Amino acid sequence: MASVFSKLLTGRNASLFLATVGTGALTTGYLLNLQNLCAEARGQHRLFPPSADYPDLRKHNNCMAECLTPAIYAKLRNKVTPNGYTLDQCIQTGVDNPGHPFIKTVGMVAGDEESYEVFADLFDPVIKLRHNGYDPRVMKHPTDLDASKITQGQFDEHYVLSSRVRTGRSIRGLSLPPACTRAERREVENVAITALEGLKGDLAGRYYRLSEMTEQDQQRLIDDHFLFDKPVSPLLTCAGMARDWPDARGIWHNYDKTFLIWINEEDHTRVISMEKGGNMKRVFERFCRGLKEVRCYQRFLNIH
Repeated sequence: MASVFSKLLTGRNASLFLATVGTGALTTGYLLNLQNLCAEARGQHRLFPPSADYPDLRKHNNCMAECLTPAIYAKLRNKVTPNGYTLDQCIQTGVDNPGHPFIKTVGMVAGDEESYEVFADLFDPVIKLRHNGYDPRVMKHPTDLDASKITQGQFDEHYVLSSRVRTGRSIRGLSLPPACTRAERREVENVAITALEGLKGDLAGRYYRLSEMTEQDQQRLIDDHFLFDKPVSPLLTCAGMARDWPDARGIWHNYDKTFLIWINEEDHTRVISMEKGGNMKRVFERFCRGLKEVRCYQRFLNIH
């Protein structure tokens, strides 16, 4: 059985699960299952050539449709990530939702961290198109969580009613929401709750499971604008984001209602710092401190 688990948090909506496994048979069985899964997926595709499977994207307006070519599809169609995720699963939401002539969506999702590498020939140009030329092959997005470098950050409250800073974080080793199993989703919840229970002082708070929430708690969270709903957008449902709802979904917030974590919404976690008024510097300071405090419990590692 696994004796040591080390879970790290990454800002790329990606996952790595580090474990020390004491039983060789368990490891062997796991690898054999993955090999069988990959072989099965490749075998199914060999029945038809890639050209017969290529989606009709002539009326589509999304980044995936703009970047995907028959050559890229032929190269990637039979590839499978270690978790069993395929190219067709990545692009299905973009195939099912052509988009609007004036609104260009992304058109694809990643099922796990390895999706970004296995299907890099498509993900890289899509990311570059979506993010105004950012090329993940040669560029690295800088991260600076030193709030002391902010010298201004106070906005006129006649014009700014509230301020917030938000980011998404995912747990390495577990499939991302479009592909995760019920067990993986529940593990995300368990890992997040364990880390958040260690927060002290003004960051201390409590967790509300959507599946166990009372009507009073639900109404209070609605009034506070904290509650998130089951996805109804075809962009999300076609990507598998609403499966098993509301299992292992929930909301954690501090008692001051200024630091909030959504668990298993569109990402494994959404981390939010907010307050009424225009003091963006204070909001960012709390955001940085909250992320660092969680990291101190050696559960999450914040990497972009």
